[in-house]
Amino acid sequence: MATLVAFPILVLALMLQTAVISRINLLYGSADLILVILAAWALQERVTSSWHWALVGGVLVAFVSRLPWFVPLAGYLMVVGVARLLQRRVWQAPLLAMFTVCFTGTLMLHILSIFSLRILGDPLPVGDSFNLITLPSVLLNLLLAIPIYAVIKDLAGWLYPAAVEA
Repeated sequence: MATLVAFPILVLALMLQTAVISRINLLYGSADLILVILAAWALQERVTSSWHWALVGGVLVAFVSRLPWFVPLAGYLMVVGVARLLQRRVWQAPLLAMFTVCFTGTLMLHILSIFSLRILGDPLPVGDSFNLITLPSVLLNLLLAIPIYAVIKDLAGWLYPAAVEA
């Protein structure tokens, strides 16, 4: 059931990201709503379908993006991997883990994007890309982290109810 819920949620998030959130820029960076949602979903304790959500999100973003198809897919899988690793290690501080995953996930995804575009022949200066796109995007993702985490925590509680002890 939780994997099936991924399709409408991530499609709506992608539409919101492409129509609204991508227009809210800080310098040249913008927030990545899919990344923040995947990070919040993977950090939930009872969730077992986070890898499925990463695949769905990666395919959806690859479909609408001009990046090579493997960049969003690999980037979102790395984000979920970091989140699952931190979820096992830092279970007492979920917001700290959320900030860490958003920060490192944005850095990993942007570094992967910059270098894949450089390999494909797009002459992006690495320093300017990092200063004008990546760092503002990190800040915007961190601003979205707390409200998205709260919504996703409620959704995970609804999809994975706690076992009732008799």
